[in-house]
Amino acid sequence: MKALFISYNQAHTLEVNSALDRLNIRGFTRWALTEGRGSNDGEPHYGSHAWPSMNSSILVFLEDDQVGPLLDALRQIDSSAPMQGIRAFVLPAEQGM
Repeated sequence: MKALFISYNQAHTLEVNSALDRLNIRGFTRWALTEGRGSNDGEPHYGSHAWPSMNSSILVFLEDDQVGPLLDALRQIDSSAPMQGIRAFVLPAEQGM
């Protein structure tokens, strides 16, 4: 089992939701408003007058065989609008309740 943390510009919300639906990934936790900035480039997303855009973030727990297809879908979203920003990080997860 893996945990996938996804942070993305709110402009990608519909596409991220569609990818989860298309891959039959139902369970997740979303933080609708998260701030951040990329480690290499891109504009900060602070929700301020100077940097008005905001991010959303999702934490989803997946079976190992679901990770690749979801990462592929997220790469496709990112390539369609690379300046918007979307990042995903895969972490090991132990089975819970």
